[in-house]
Amino acid sequence: MSYRIVTDTCCDFPQSMYEELDLSVVPLSVNFQGQAVSSYSEQWLKDMFAGLRAGETASTSAVNPTGWQEVIEPVVKSGEDVLVLAFSSGLSTTYQSAVIAASELMETYPDRTIRVVDTLCASLGQGLLVYYACQKRDAGLSLDDLTNWCEERKYNLCHWFTVDDLMYLKRGGRVSAATALVGTMLQIKPVLHVDDQGHLINVSKTRGRKASIEALAKKMGELGLPGENDTVFICHGDCMEDAQHLEKLVKELYGVKNVMIYYVGAVIGSHSGPGTLALFFLGKNR
Repeated sequence: MSYRIVTDTCCDFPQSMYEELDLSVVPLSVNFQGQAVSSYSEQWLKDMFAGLRAGETASTSAVNPTGWQEVIEPVVKSGEDVLVLAFSSGLSTTYQSAVIAASELMETYPDRTIRVVDTLCASLGQGLLVYYACQKRDAGLSLDDLTNWCEERKYNLCHWFTVDDLMYLKRGGRVSAATALVGTMLQIKPVLHVDDQGHLINVSKTRGRKASIEALAKKMGELGLPGENDTVFICHGDCMEDAQHLEKLVKELYGVKNVMIYYVGAVIGSHSGPGTLALFFLGKNR
């Protein structure tokens, strides 16, 4: 039996990538400048980050079960099974909504199978897991085997990132107001990652932007699985030059052949702010 991979837009792929990988995608929306937006171009993201820099704010909302059902039901109705790879339950209720939607749809379509994986990933970390899952699908892995592979491999998906302005993390409750104020004054740049529970964790501090970028590359040297990182992903919050510098570092230091650089999406970018820079790769652990 054939199956289809369904994910959500918190994997931060551009539209062309969803099409290239033959994915069905469920949108999360961001409310910005009085509008709820669920589909956005690179130019729209540039404009959003410019607005955030100017002091505007954005808010986000998770996918509800109906949102998942609207995308999954046409697939199962057509006779295909489904593998859902959902945004981390440690950061959103989107995964729980997918579980509810899958349960209801399997009652309606008892001959169909819907597997739901909590990726415990975010942004292009989720994207990298989806990317590899599509390769496995195309190589002929069955639905159950691919589900098991994703459940095991997600703990090797490393997310390491830094931000340029601590005030955005302060607004999201990730750091205290005092930490954000002192850090901003002293040019402290945090290095953070997503842990095994899918939560955002502040790991260390560096002095200055250059040091924080070098710290991301260093983490790949410490954790990266030898021979398994020909392709890595980098995302950025409207700071392409920094992303390209990080690309140069990982290519020179570790022989990475293929680096895909995309904007961080609107949902995650609205919380992490302009100047977000993240590196995603396969590691011995997170």
